[in-house]
Amino acid sequence: MTKVSLTPELRNEYQHLFDTCLIRPAHATEVEKTTAAIAANQQRYASVGVPLGIPWFFVGVIHCLEASLKFTTHLHNGDPLTKRTTHVPKGRPVAAPADGVRYTWEESATDALTIENFVNLSDWSLPAILYRLEAYNGFGYRSRDINTPYLWSFSTHYSQGKFAEDGVFSPVLVSQQCGAAVLIRRMAEKGIIQFDAANAPSDEPIDALASAVVFDPSHETAAAAHLQQALNHIPGISLAVDGIAGKRTSDALRSITGHFLQGDPRA
Repeated sequence: MTKVSLTPELRNEYQHLFDTCLIRPAHATEVEKTTAAIAANQQRYASVGVPLGIPWFFVGVIHCLEASLKFTTHLHNGDPLTKRTTHVPKGRPVAAPADGVRYTWEESATDALTIENFVNLSDWSLPAILYRLEAYNGFGYRSRDINTPYLWSFSTHYSQGKFAEDGVFSPVLVSQQCGAAVLIRRMAEKGIIQFDAANAPSDEPIDALASAVVFDPSHETAAAAHLQQALNHIPGISLAVDGIAGKRTSDALRSITGHFLQGDPRA
């Protein structure tokens, strides 16, 4: 088994790949449909993730890749909830169902996330999230110099090459499943999720930050700098964090929310 540590170099690699990730046009419709389905179940993912200290969308993308967004299957690997898992990891959850008959999706998901040691971790920055998702599936693609499709399928960072099953690799097989990083990027582009200045998930929506900022190209404010930092974590936006709420900041806000800064004469 390939062992990989989250070094500063690997953090930079994940961030660079995320920042330069482009969704292939042929898959745009499917990516839109999938991210919408994940967002629609945010509360259910949060009901499991929040008590464990895990971002809701992290649970959602694993649910997509491992269980095709089905709430009738185990989060571990997509086996049916009517009995313990029969595929790797086998025999999970160890505890019997709470009702003695059938596991709930929440019981199974809690077990899956717990046995992967995702509980109560302090670092949920974007690079750490991508590292954990790649680790969930395995680092075997790295020895073949392929960006893992588990993260990058449907993007320009991945073309072909796939493990058909454990230990069986095909250089011409192409993944037909959207990668986790691609889903996260699209959710960030749509404003479904945000990242703060430390690259960590933020619960503060862009609109809430913008409500404290008034268009003013002549003066610097801390609120404007905070908004610029948040906007910079949305792929495709690159602002100088100077605290000056001028035209570029207002344009960036409009590209995400559909409206300019308050006080912008173009509003």
